[in-house]
Amino acid sequence: MDLQVLRSFRAVAEGMTVTEAAAEARVTQPALSRALRRLEEEVGAELLQRVGRVLRPTPAGRVFKEYVDAALDSYDRGRRAVAEVVDPEAGVVSLAFLHTLGTWLVPELVTGFREILPHVRFELHQHEENGLVQHLLHATADLMITSGDPGHPLITWRRLLVEPLWLAVPTGHRLAERRRVRLAEVAAEPFILLKPGYGLRSVTETLCREAGFAPLVGFEGEEVHTLRGLVAAGLGVSLIPSSPDTAATPDFPIRYLEITDVHGARDIGIAWLTGRTLPPVSRGFIDHALRATATPAGDRR
Repeated sequence: MDLQVLRSFRAVAEGMTVTEAAAEARVTQPALSRALRRLEEEVGAELLQRVGRVLRPTPAGRVFKEYVDAALDSYDRGRRAVAEVVDPEAGVVSLAFLHTLGTWLVPELVTGFREILPHVRFELHQHEENGLVQHLLHATADLMITSGDPGHPLITWRRLLVEPLWLAVPTGHRLAERRRVRLAEVAAEPFILLKPGYGLRSVTETLCREAGFAPLVGFEGEEVHTLRGLVAAGLGVSLIPSSPDTAATPDFPIRYLEITDVHGARDIGIAWLTGRTLPPVSRGFIDHALRATATPAGDRR
């Protein structure tokens, strides 16, 4: 078996079609199908089975995939380590981060770092909090940028900044002409939230609890962009990381109001596995992120 066949097996086991995996590997679909059958013969078990029009891993395939993941990760990290020995200023930073940070913080940090080390490459992974922690624990990412300290015994976390959260209401809302409100003033209204497991969902529930109520769940989504759209449609209110001077547009007729009765904010930080020796370039990115976000008050307000 070769590494490309293992990568294709992993891709198919994770939901990619054989046709898509073949295109990614730059081989024909029949050639990849034959290679996957040979892989099963070498392992001595059926690894993939057809369910409808797609292949799904068998119980043996799920077990085998865990070892394939570890082998490929070890190989990739080995290649990175060699590359960094040859040229320590042209390594790879493997970074996982929250979806909500992909529109501003992560691009700013990456751009700033590449101004210093222009030959550094980045492997970027977007996920919600639980998925980010798994990236670190499974060594599929060296670093993660997330909200709040995950509180995991194997993970070291450092605060980068405090990001404000604003109450988003549609422009026709009874509070839309206000600039500042108490969160308790919308206790009886439907809230548009991220699904359970997302950090912003937990922060919202905590702030509502501090304001004396449990949020009435109107709708749940997986991206802040979706929450904005639902607020703009007049389907509820939401706590969203955004600037208070963001102008309403025809696409998003929303007002952002400052919250006064609770501290509407969340911590944003960078984390890594405590016991893992990081590549020099990843260590350098940590230092860069801490410097780039340093403010006298440690707060973006």
